[in-house]
Amino acid sequence: MKIGFIGDIVGKPGRSMLEIHLRKLRQEFGLDLVIANGENASHGFGLCAQHAKELFSYGADILTGGNHSWDKKEIIPLLDVMPILRPLNYPQGVPGKGVSVLHVNEEKVAIINVMGHYGMPMVENPFLRAQKAVDELRAEGVENIIIDFHAEVTSEKRAMHMLLKGNVSAILGTHTHVGTDDLQIVDGTCYVTDVGLSGARDGVIGMDKDAPLKRFLTGLPASLEIPKKCKKILQMVIMEIEEGKCVEAFKLRVFDDQERIIARAVHE
Repeated sequence: MKIGFIGDIVGKPGRSMLEIHLRKLRQEFGLDLVIANGENASHGFGLCAQHAKELFSYGADILTGGNHSWDKKEIIPLLDVMPILRPLNYPQGVPGKGVSVLHVNEEKVAIINVMGHYGMPMVENPFLRAQKAVDELRAEGVENIIIDFHAEVTSEKRAMHMLLKGNVSAILGTHTHVGTDDLQIVDGTCYVTDVGLSGARDGVIGMDKDAPLKRFLTGLPASLEIPKKCKKILQMVIMEIEEGKCVEAFKLRVFDDQERIIARAVHE
């Protein structure tokens, strides 16, 4: 089974890269399932219903979220009826769910969305909730388990890898919008600290540079905005999974000028 995971889609530049490239990438690499983090897909903050439908039409099968999952209120009732996850470790009773089990090629594939603690809204312990979810899934016979760990600091993501390696197929970091170069496979678990954004690559974490510079230079507030013109990138991890274990993986970066960079995972 081949699975593609796309990092944080940031605004229209990110959506446009999926529109242009995702169907062709699915065919080229024979992808059976595509997971994408969509919590920044609508103007950089949250996900609206229209843009969710767009991303599904471009070839995404399920969307994950994070701290911006609640920014667009219209999406909240749809969390219970569309293949859109929000972080698992919000308290019980919050709309939506953090785990979804899909049937792909007659196999069960579980996707878990969990959010870190540092610099994030108040949520329950991500490590305990993730461990519990993985134990329950494995007890139900689900071997293929993909985790989107939406967290700020590298230490939390690395610690989650140490906790769950060998028991899940992949732990893929999102949220920082900056891709890391530590893609690896350890004990059958694919891991990367952050997949990186899909969107504008010549601004600041996918946003126009002017507002961040004003903030840093003056200390005054300024509203972040998606740039109207920019250079774009699509970043994704493509994995081959066999009986719950990742056997091969590579990071694909597609640029708007059609240039590509592929970096293969290190087997540890």
